[in-house]
Amino acid sequence: MRDLPFTLDQLRILKAIVKEGSFKKAADSLYVSQPAISLQIQNLEKQLNIPIFERSNKKATLTEGGNLLLNYSSRILALCEETCRALEDLQNLQGGTLVIGASQTTGTYLMPRLIGLFRQRYPQVNVQLQVHSTRLISWSVANGQVDLAVIGGEVPNELREILQITSYAEDELALILPTCHIFAKSSNIQKEDLYRLRFIALDTQSTIRKVIDKVLSEHDIDSSRFKIEMELNSIEAIKNAVQSGLGAAFVSVSAIAKELELGILHWAKIENVTIKRMLSIIINPNRYKSKATKTFSKEILTLFVTPSRGKISIEH
Repeated sequence: MRDLPFTLDQLRILKAIVKEGSFKKAADSLYVSQPAISLQIQNLEKQLNIPIFERSNKKATLTEGGNLLLNYSSRILALCEETCRALEDLQNLQGGTLVIGASQTTGTYLMPRLIGLFRQRYPQVNVQLQVHSTRLISWSVANGQVDLAVIGGEVPNELREILQITSYAEDELALILPTCHIFAKSSNIQKEDLYRLRFIALDTQSTIRKVIDKVLSEHDIDSSRFKIEMELNSIEAIKNAVQSGLGAAFVSVSAIAKELELGILHWAKIENVTIKRMLSIIINPNRYKSKATKTFSKEILTLFVTPSRGKISIEH
């Protein structure tokens, strides 16, 4: 086989330039000089005999050939990382990296606790957590950039045949109220009481809000009749707003464990109505599954699930 017209370092540089948007920022991220970056790209173009970047503007814009090379570069570098993980596994969890993905709420409130437990048992393993939308995390798993992910939304249709999707646990969604609210004195509230509340909600495109609307509809509750006082873009902002007495909200039970323990929020139960969603674990069965991934799945993921009910436990 003839010598390859590129090196792994050149492919890393190419990816860095595209990611950072400029040669200078790429050089800074790689801790090398900008002239060194430029020289590597010039050599790469000479070796491949094609232009990789457009020269007509200041922004780092790829040519058609550059885009093709970038696509293969990502796959080559991902396979190299996978090879390194497989070799590291020979040392039986004495090193290596585990990359975990999660959707927003799960990644913010559940995964840090799980990763903390894993690190206590296997401190030599470097664990990275990526938190994005379900769609972005699903693509990261499919591309081999994430080993395993726990998500609360729907995997994109185009990936459903590629990824292995396993039901993990039911995540209950709680109606929270300020502790001073009149309904906080009752053990349960009625469906009709929901129409008397002022709500603070995530935007209409959020996964949790869609789940809530769907489940409420199944219980003959019309969420379109709710009085939405404001829409916020984070669960933390919503919890603070409720705690300040600005309204009520639906949030994942896993997001309010500390507040319930401290008694600064009230979980209002709706009579004969339980709102829940299914969390899923996704992996790419065509990728190498490291010992760290297998161990995390077997020893850690099961700890936060109530065996009898398959629900997320907030007691840990």
